[in-house]
Amino acid sequence: MHLLRALLIALTLATQATAQDNPGATAQAAADRLRAASTQLEQAKSARDRVKALTATIQAFETGLDAMREGLRLAATRESVLTRQLAARDGEVAELLAVLQTISRAPAPVLMAHPDGPSGAVRSGMLVAELTPALTARANALRRDVEEMTLLRTLQETATDELRTALSGVQDARTSLSQAMADRTNLPKKFTEDPVRTAILISSTETLDAFAGGLSKITTSEALGPLPDITNLKGQLPLPVEGLVLRRAGEADAAGIKRPGVLIATRPRSLVTTPTTATIRYHGPLLDLGNVVILEPQANSLFILTGLDTLYGEIGQVLPAGFPVGLMGGNSDQIDQIVSQGSDGAGNTRSETLYIDVRENNTSVDPLSWFAANKE
Repeated sequence: MHLLRALLIALTLATQATAQDNPGATAQAAADRLRAASTQLEQAKSARDRVKALTATIQAFETGLDAMREGLRLAATRESVLTRQLAARDGEVAELLAVLQTISRAPAPVLMAHPDGPSGAVRSGMLVAELTPALTARANALRRDVEEMTLLRTLQETATDELRTALSGVQDARTSLSQAMADRTNLPKKFTEDPVRTAILISSTETLDAFAGGLSKITTSEALGPLPDITNLKGQLPLPVEGLVLRRAGEADAAGIKRPGVLIATRPRSLVTTPTTATIRYHGPLLDLGNVVILEPQANSLFILTGLDTLYGEIGQVLPAGFPVGLMGGNSDQIDQIVSQGSDGAGNTRSETLYIDVRENNTSVDPLSWFAANKE
């Protein structure tokens, strides 16, 4: 019975093979990205086009920090799984070792006194011989698990230094970008804004619809013609900010209110950029919406972005694709927040929201008919 039970345990242990992703490699790759972004920051400060270089640097930091969050989450989850597995199998392995040790110490006459005679003893010996490779394989697997768990713990501990450098770097890049935007004076202007007319329009309108419809009234002159038609890019444009679609057009919010735009969940202080070449028709506070940026990518089309904190650029400027128009609000993540979010697999890290409304001929259309995006 002992021998049969030992065989069943060994077979069970030997056949419990599962395919696992490598969270350690994921987190390590994220750390490499963050170090590359730090190097990129130093080069960006002296680049000929500082705005473009710093924009790419901030996006590199944001991507790296996202990857680090995911790597830490996977590492913590994998460590938890390994801890439970090792604890659960300690008893099985100990029992198997005890059985084998008992068999190996048994004198030859006892082994030969098998109920089925010499042939039974031979079969028992064969089973013991088969058990040894299975046990060795399992021991090797356990050793690999222990080594992996040690690596995961070390990685989570050393991630603090990487995160400290990265968070300092991205803040430095944002500050440098703000200065570079202030120094940038060579952007083309499609029209000149009349601030008096703008103030009158703001004070006389009560809805975003009415304001968008009256935008043509705030210009004094059109120095450039309309931008090229980009209808062929519908459905392919990147979102203005890195994030996930929290609510689609026409979906009711918690209060049951349905809106024509989409709501994007993003991280605090995320960079907001132009999805394509566009003219700034308006930016600034509006109604009860906070800061609003209205972009005109082509004639009779508007991209309306609501929820920004910091704004870049001037009304009337024509901005190239991927050019910064502002930053989201909120407080930048702290090291302990990122580590704790990774360790417990929870935490709402996308605490800021950007609302996107798209107008064609002053009529709202589904923004996702223009943008490629993933639903949360």
